[in-house]
Amino acid sequence: MTDPREALIAAARRSVELGLNAGTVGNFSLRHGQGMLLTPTGIAPAEMVPDQIVEMDLQGGWAGAWRPSSEWAIHARIYQTTTAGAVVHCHPDHCVALSALQRPIPPFHYMVAGFGGGSIPCARYACFGSTDLAEAVVEALGQTYSACLMASHGAVTLGPDLATALMRAEKLETLARQYLLARLAGEPVLLTPAELAEVHSRYATYGQQAKS
Repeated sequence: MTDPREALIAAARRSVELGLNAGTVGNFSLRHGQGMLLTPTGIAPAEMVPDQIVEMDLQGGWAGAWRPSSEWAIHARIYQTTTAGAVVHCHPDHCVALSALQRPIPPFHYMVAGFGGGSIPCARYACFGSTDLAEAVVEALGQTYSACLMASHGAVTLGPDLATALMRAEKLETLARQYLLARLAGEPVLLTPAELAEVHSRYATYGQQAKS
């Protein structure tokens, strides 16, 4: 079984390879007992080692020589308000560009529905590293969404495990890029409520292999 600290480092490094983060931005966490494991602040993924991963409770308490990410409150509040097992916060170019518009990604493509609703929400603006930002994110996610943009900032995705949360971050960036491309050509035609309802019904079994 992969050590969870090594898994967090691998995810952080993979995010750089995918263009989801650069330098020391972005942070990753796993639910861990009654708390969480979180990547440290100010350390590039290429230089990160397992001993630097921070074990925290969900009230912000931590011990050891390494300080947690400044966005620890986002992760803590998501674990307090959802059943997520992992959280990814990233700053990919197209998500950031759309976040500057401070509005959701509408249903221009059926895969938007795969994030839990008829659009992908954008959390209201709040200063980075603040508890207000954490509250803005959980407000946007609610109990429905597995991702949101963060106004003038970046994006957050969650999942039952780290692989799923990272995959959703990659998909979200792809949709953000495609939406921006579509808008360069004109005004995208959005799916109707009836079309979205059909998509949601199909997603109930989408991508699942039949059991033998």
